Amino acid sequence: MIALTIAGSDSGGGAGIQADLKTFAALGVYGASVITALTAQNTIGVQGVFPIPADFVADQLTSVMSDLDVAAIKIGMLADVALIDRLADMLAAVPVPVVLDPVMVSASGHRLVPQEAVAALRERLFGVATIVTPNVPEAAVLLGTAEATGEAQMREQALALADRGPAILLKGGHLEGGESVDILCVNGVCQRLTSPRVATRNTHGTGCTLSSAIAAHLAKGAGLADAVAGAKRYISGAIAAADRLSIGHGHGPVHHFHALWQDAQ
Repeated sequence: MIALTIAGSDSGGGAGIQADLKTFAALGVYGASVITALTAQNTIGVQGVFPIPADFVADQLTSVMSDLDVAAIKIGMLADVALIDRLADMLAAVPVPVVLDPVMVSASGHRLVPQEAVAALRERLFGVATIVTPNVPEAAVLLGTAEATGEAQMREQALALADRGPAILLKGGHLEGGESVDILCVNGVCQRLTSPRVATRNTHGTGCTLSSAIAAHLAKGAGLADAVAGAKRYISGAIAAADRLSIGHGHGPVHHFHALWQDAQ
C-alpha cells in the first residue's frame, strides 16, 4: 500500500515530511511525498522557512497521483491561502481518505499561520478531509474560542468542529494529568482514547507522527476508528521509547522505529 504526505521538510528529521515517511515505513507502508516548504531547523528551533510556490506543489501532487496508486493522504502545515485553495480543488477529485493535521501553533505557543490561512483551511480543507487532528491550542484557533481546560470542554469543541463535516481527533497532550486523553468524534458520537503520560522532553514531531500513522493504517484498509486506535498505540510506544535515542541538544524526536531497532542509536 502507498500513503502520501503533503507537508514541509524538517532538516532535523524529527517532524514534517521526514517524520511522516519514517512512520509510513515503520508501519509497513510505502511513502510518497509532496513538499510544501523547506525549513532550516533542528531540535532547538526553526532558523528559516522557504515556502514552495503553489504551482510547483501542484506539479508534485499531479506527478505522484498520475503514477502511484495512493491509498491515503496526510496533510501537514500549510500557511498560504493560495496553496490551500489549490490543494482543496485538486483533492476534491481524489477518492481516498485524507488526514488533515492543522499545524497552526508551535510548542512554545506561537501562531505559525496568519488568520486568513486558518479561515481558508477551515472552510476549504475540512471539506475534503476524512479526519482532522488538532491539539487543544489548534482547536481553539479553529473555533475562535478559549482553549479547553478539561475533557468536558474538549468533547464540546471536538463536536463543534465535527459539525463542519469530518471526523475529529482532538488531542489532549497539552493538558495535565497522569493520562494523555484524546477525544475522537465521528458522526456525532465521541469516544475517549487514553495512554499513560510519559515524562520526556523528546516529543518533537508527535502530531506529525500520529496523523501519518492514521494515514498508514487507512492505507492498509483499516476502518477509521481502528486506524486511530492503532495510531494511538504507535505514537505511545514511540514516545515511551524516545529516550533510547540521543538526538541533538533540545527537544529530540520520538522513536519512530522503536519496534524494529534492537539497540539504542
